[in-house]
Amino acid sequence: MSLKTLLMPMITQHRFARGTLLAQRTKAEKARLASGRPHEVYYFHQVDDPYSHLVAQALPRFLARYNIELKPHVVSPPPDSAAPEREKLVAYSRVDAALLAQRHGLSFVDYGRQPALARARQATHTLVAAIQDGQFVEHVASVGQWLWAGDETQMPPEQFNALKPVSSQDVQNHIAQADGLRDKLGHYLGGMLYYEGEWYWGIDRLYHLEQRLQALGAQANGAIALLFPADDGLEHAKPLENPPDIDFFFSFRSPYSAIVAPRIFELGRLTGAKVNLRFVLPMVMRGLPVPKVKREYIVYDTAREAHVRNIPFGRLNDPVGKPTERGLALIPFAEQHSKGQEFVLSYMQGVWAEGIDAGSDKGLKKMVERAGLRWEGAEVALQHEAWRERATANREELFAAGLWGVPSFKVGNTVVWGQDRLWAVYDALRSYPA
Repeated sequence: MSLKTLLMPMITQHRFARGTLLAQRTKAEKARLASGRPHEVYYFHQVDDPYSHLVAQALPRFLARYNIELKPHVVSPPPDSAAPEREKLVAYSRVDAALLAQRHGLSFVDYGRQPALARARQATHTLVAAIQDGQFVEHVASVGQWLWAGDETQMPPEQFNALKPVSSQDVQNHIAQADGLRDKLGHYLGGMLYYEGEWYWGIDRLYHLEQRLQALGAQANGAIALLFPADDGLEHAKPLENPPDIDFFFSFRSPYSAIVAPRIFELGRLTGAKVNLRFVLPMVMRGLPVPKVKREYIVYDTAREAHVRNIPFGRLNDPVGKPTERGLALIPFAEQHSKGQEFVLSYMQGVWAEGIDAGSDKGLKKMVERAGLRWEGAEVALQHEAWRERATANREELFAAGLWGVPSFKVGNTVVWGQDRLWAVYDALRSYPA
């Protein structure tokens, strides 16, 4: 056992503990009060990002609910290092945003293309001008509606002409400064809100910020319901007649996969749908390194999401490399004994919540035996390599479906990505084969 493997669980248990996050928030609030600053929320808007357009539509309601000052910035798309499959990311973001818009009563239609470059450039100029005039919130949703309209010959609304024009140099300077600030504060995406040391992505994570502001007494009108509360749809899931299978694409090194595994298996149990284990190798083991800033945000975000869903998480022992390969080698063995889900849950809990070293026989044996399997059989299964072909086939099918990351789910012709999309999986189960 290496020193890193020995120390990592202890270090991460403290870093990602709920108590640590709350202590950081308390410290940030004390610093804010000492400086006399109001509740300032930074917002980073990417004009050609559908998720940013959804946030734009929610901003007026959000600002009406809380006594905050919004600091808007227009930013560039994420760098290549944070978007290794950019074309797939861009295309899927439109599909996913349309799903979200329909679910939450917002406006977005996927016409199968990004806005024309000239229109995006004009929208950027308009929003920078609106920021300089202190009218960003008043204009940002309208700019987005025009930009994403199906009719690209549509002229910009006359109200945009009332804004003071800005030069191309002004726009370049604004974006450079905004990108620099986003980078300094520790992120890479558009559609992001930042408040006192913590990031919140789009309307999906707005509820975390709302809960934080409510805990600080920052709401304008007493107790209020959350705009977009977390909801997997599991409370409403019911047995279905002849439901289709759910293909569950996951990686043992994906923290989001770890916290969704027990919930997708529960959805399968509640509906009667079979859940197929479509494991893939982690990105970094497929030659796609993940930047440090992205890795750290993902784990912190996973810890918040796990807390909301009462899933143990935070005492980590990174299974990258051999530990992951050993775990994947045992999935076919576990399935042969009808214990595939039990083993996946045992492994995920071990490396993401208990700090177990899956690279050691002692650690892996614990995971195997508590899943109801015999270690002697597992030792034999570890010598087999057939799982590699299966992992490759799963990855190829994931790519063919237009996705690249995990966790992802496929029901019939519906494919969704993300641990917070189980409601979409359930909707697909209910509407199949439509």
